[in-house]
Amino acid sequence: MPFDNPALMPLLTRIAEALERMAPPPPPAPDFAAAEGFLWHAAEDRLQPVPKIQRIPLALLVGIDHIRDILVENTRRFAEGHSANNVLIWGARGMGKSSLVKAAHAEMVRLGHPLKLIELHREDIESLPALMNRLRVAPFRFILFCDDLSFDAGENAYKSLKAILDGGIEGRPDNVLFYATSNRRHLLPRDMMENERSTAINPNEAVEEKVSLSDRFGLWLGVHKCSQDEYLAMIDAYAGHFGLMLPKEQLHHEALEWSTTRGSRAGRVAWQYISDLAGRQGKRIEG
Repeated sequence: MPFDNPALMPLLTRIAEALERMAPPPPPAPDFAAAEGFLWHAAEDRLQPVPKIQRIPLALLVGIDHIRDILVENTRRFAEGHSANNVLIWGARGMGKSSLVKAAHAEMVRLGHPLKLIELHREDIESLPALMNRLRVAPFRFILFCDDLSFDAGENAYKSLKAILDGGIEGRPDNVLFYATSNRRHLLPRDMMENERSTAINPNEAVEEKVSLSDRFGLWLGVHKCSQDEYLAMIDAYAGHFGLMLPKEQLHHEALEWSTTRGSRAGRVAWQYISDLAGRQGKRIEG
């Protein structure tokens, strides 16, 4: 029986209606006015509002003043509608790389800019095109933030990131900027680059393709391990800000002993000591 037979139309209509009922409803449009920050859940195609972003005040990020100022200035330009660069903050663990991003965003909010911070996981990089389509038409400006970004051998998600950062027909939306932190300067392990070099027809071009991912970030900000004086300056700043009372000599002695037991002097270690000290003094700190 031909499909254009009028007798089939009621049946075809019922089938179409049944299929529509079975299909999941489209996700609701996110209410970007509901919060300053959001989490991207790629599997659910959903942006989750974050009522309160956990962060440390900008003034307390001691020992990284130079890159802090560069990041804040870049963020300010973007928040005001001017040209700005994607940023890769790389370097030593525990030195406040992610804290810098969140603090720079908080500074823009304090200045009255309705800038939104969206965090996505490294595993969701391939979903960036879908997220970009949502943000492109929104009446806000966004910083996409990926913490601890790196790629392992065999992964191809980095190609999606390259296209979003600087390529593709549509390109990156004007209202979106990408900030990432990483322990690696080039985001890809050396053995992956060497393997590409050994198997490629043109080894140099293969390696250049891998390195060029980092090149898509206009700003590279390096964070290095701090000296003992810088570590103690962090301790003093935290203790003063939270009103923790302890003789300076004892404070420094305890803080250095704490860092020795952990084999590291870093902002994270300083914060962990301060959290312990605050607990001993019966105080609660947030950050």
